[in-house]
Amino acid sequence: MNQQAYESGKLAYQSGDWLGAVAKLGEAKAPGEACGEVDHLLGNAFMKLGQYESAASAYQGALADASYGKRGALSCNLGRALLAAGRTQDAVTALSNAVQDATYASPYKAYMALGGAYESLGDVRNAGMAYRNAAIDESNPSPAGALSKLGSCFMRLGRPVDAVEAYRTALDFTTPLQSQSQIYCDLGLAYVAANRMSEAVDAFDHAAADDAFAFTPEAQASYDAARKAVAHVQSNRPSETDALLAAAGYGGGYDPLDPTGASGELIPSAEDTGFFSVSEEDLVAQDMKERKVRRKHRHTGLKVFITILVILLIAVGGCAFAYWRGFGWPTQQTVVESLFKAKTDKTGIDAYLANSLSDSQRQAIDDSLPSGASVTISGSDQSMGASTVYATADLSQGGTVSYTIELVRDGISWKVSSVQTSFSSQSDGQGN
Repeated sequence: MNQQAYESGKLAYQSGDWLGAVAKLGEAKAPGEACGEVDHLLGNAFMKLGQYESAASAYQGALADASYGKRGALSCNLGRALLAAGRTQDAVTALSNAVQDATYASPYKAYMALGGAYESLGDVRNAGMAYRNAAIDESNPSPAGALSKLGSCFMRLGRPVDAVEAYRTALDFTTPLQSQSQIYCDLGLAYVAANRMSEAVDAFDHAAADDAFAFTPEAQASYDAARKAVAHVQSNRPSETDALLAAAGYGGGYDPLDPTGASGELIPSAEDTGFFSVSEEDLVAQDMKERKVRRKHRHTGLKVFITILVILLIAVGGCAFAYWRGFGWPTQQTVVESLFKAKTDKTGIDAYLANSLSDSQRQAIDDSLPSGASVTISGSDQSMGASTVYATADLSQGGTVSYTIELVRDGISWKVSSVQTSFSSQSDGQGN
């Protein structure tokens, strides 16, 4: 390596003289010579000049120098250069390689670039998974951007409720110096899509509080529609007094003093009841008759009570035994079948998942389930607190996948705590 040319090129690079850096660094090594550090700097300089194909070639040269290392950063930079050059599929490959480097200190950069690459390819699902990985990367100093991108993917996938949670979490991670207006606007759009108009108005109001922020025509139309919907609901809502009277039976022409409307009077006349036409002997006889009926009813009621008590004791004992043996309603098999059906119907699988699962665990289960598959339950292991169900899915595009589903007790029912397949898939790679 020509050390003098290298030092001159490095000095030009540090001063921002990208043309000078390219010229000097190009003289620093002989043709065919492997020098990762020179190629790395050369690639960065080409990127600054907008010469993306040349930058990609330089990064590939640096990767060819096995002694240089930094494969994660180089693969990420290569992916960015290829993406800028319009070679999106090649960029996905390079960025996926970047996140495979366990020594890479900032994989969130690669995941963010990978999300953009997948979006360019129209693969919104994988783009969302990439942004999610960028958001949960502990090295990411500002995950709000990745969460906002994730929310946008959820909206395009028709999952506004998930988008709401992504945007709300993004707001939690914004710094005091960051503008929240765009996130609040996107949150308002998600609330409108989820038909939560009052919350949508509140989110839009936060965005509108920033005088420098301008709504897009779509956002403004949604803002106006949400305000009209809330105003309509409020104008048709009865007062608290009217609501109490209606609950008590007043209003609507109903007269509690004459519920049948038969008498035509507010209070029926005492003469109309026949009370004053009854003799004392008739009253005594009627009282004795009613006492006999009450005694008979008490004896009959006691017998019925004892019978019901015995039945309940037998039923409780049977239920306790069934509970101990792992039975529940719905059964483990029904819960698993419903889980796969919910994935196919796109109605959301959260109702079948254990409450203790984190958002990332829920998403991982969602990602592992196929859509449109025919599922067969092949067996189960049952116990009082936890059970395992074995299922086989015949995929719509051909082939089968075996699943091992762990469930935990949820009252008398069951909830899914984990889903494992016979193979592992990793399609979320991203680079820096």
